[in-house]
Amino acid sequence: MQRTGTETAAQHLLKSFCPFAFRVDRARVQMELVTGAGVLLLLFLLTALSFKLHKARGQLPPGPTPWLFLGNLLQKEVLPLHKTYPKLFEKYGSVFTIWLGPKPVVVLCGYDAVKGALVDHAEAFGGRPPIALVEKVTDGYGLLSPDNEKWRELRRFTLSTLRNFGMGRKPMAERMQEEANCLVEVLAAKQGQAFDPLPDIVTAASNVLCSVIFGTRFSYEDPQLKELTDVIKKFVNLFFHVSGVAYNAIPRIMDFVPGPHKSSFTDSSKLFQFIRDSVESHKLNLDPQNPGDFIDCFLLRLNKEQSSAQNICVEDLVTTAFVLFVAGMETSSSSILYGLLLLAKFPHIQAKVHQEIDEVVGVNRAPGVEDRVKMNYTNAFTHEMLRYQLGSSEAFPRLTTQDVDFKGYTIPQGTIIVPLFISVHFDPACWETPEKFDPGHFLDAEGEFRKNDAYMAFSAGKRACPGEGLAKMELFLFIATLLQNFTFQLVANPNEVDVDTLFSACRGERKHCLLRAIRRKNVK
Repeated sequence: MQRTGTETAAQHLLKSFCPFAFRVDRARVQMELVTGAGVLLLLFLLTALSFKLHKARGQLPPGPTPWLFLGNLLQKEVLPLHKTYPKLFEKYGSVFTIWLGPKPVVVLCGYDAVKGALVDHAEAFGGRPPIALVEKVTDGYGLLSPDNEKWRELRRFTLSTLRNFGMGRKPMAERMQEEANCLVEVLAAKQGQAFDPLPDIVTAASNVLCSVIFGTRFSYEDPQLKELTDVIKKFVNLFFHVSGVAYNAIPRIMDFVPGPHKSSFTDSSKLFQFIRDSVESHKLNLDPQNPGDFIDCFLLRLNKEQSSAQNICVEDLVTTAFVLFVAGMETSSSSILYGLLLLAKFPHIQAKVHQEIDEVVGVNRAPGVEDRVKMNYTNAFTHEMLRYQLGSSEAFPRLTTQDVDFKGYTIPQGTIIVPLFISVHFDPACWETPEKFDPGHFLDAEGEFRKNDAYMAFSAGKRACPGEGLAKMELFLFIATLLQNFTFQLVANPNEVDVDTLFSACRGERKHCLLRAIRRKNVK
């Protein structure tokens, strides 16, 4: 065997007796080459991603420096925005950029920026980006469809149906009044003892929705209703849980990661099945001359307008009912709970509401929706409690539909936009004392109710909440009916408690007996 010029005698002798050793050595060299190539490729990808991130940041409004891959997701000085926005606003101005994973998000702070975008540039800021959590459970159907044409048609369908629903067998206000009276009976049975207000309020709000959407209601002890409301609570909380925020940012990765999002998706299918079963039952018993609820009305409109609504199908009805049920239950129950805590925290405000109810309504009849125009202070209270409530509008952002020049920046088409309505409600340029809870923010010098353009509790522009009118009606009727019958007191000293802390505690998993409902002496 002839040796190569570089091979020593020792290497030749070893190779002759142990060729396997050299095969292993070659394999090791090949492995090292592959590893080195992989490292170089990874470095190249990281460099390319860093360059892309740097380039994108240069084209967007300024903001906190994101981490690679994660963006600002784990930076406590950035998220959640409803807590951190004042410092970010002070540093970067009313328009700034944060990063949710690899996705840039332009945040709007203050009335001038939010109104300028959503109202003055309504079309440019009127898109809705895909929301991974929503898409996972809705599959592109329903009122939150990313298809702009379908969304317009469904919104028209829903607004028209809800607006005209009072023409059916039972007007909506009557349904709300009945449920408010049921809640009065439940609270009266507690005989002034301390109780956790949330479960009964959730049941009452859910029953209003069940009556409106499905034409039925449940008893306050019904296990099926409790299961459905638990599903909704779990799904809504997911939007503010780290697992949900991460899912919206990196859904493809989170699909393989265990966490609460997995069980929430599974549980949501139970509510969808409940709605599908209800729709099928409605089809069998549909009376075109006498629609009894939202599903009846929607089915009739589907049958009537098939030629002009070819994009709309029964699954859109199912998913729209899901969206209305989830959003309505969460917002209504939270608002009523927060209102009762505020009334108990500020007895002097509660006394003024009591006085107005006694003067306008009295004790011989229940408050009606027609009383709202006469009850300026109560109306102002319900508006102020929504203005004052600390919350977050980060869950349902907007999307630019075109390149738009705004506040000195050119924001590209397809950019996710988060209008922070809490920053509008606490904007010192729009409210006399924004940090103070004061129904006077909605009253003029004569005590008459006055509107404020900076009030955006139901969003603004073309994506404003379609259920705003119903929600205002419900809040007024529930607050007025409960206050006609009870005086609400905190178990703790009102001067020593923070309403937002109590509110968060009530919405937690544990039971918190924070309130007493004392029957008023002039009510039977």
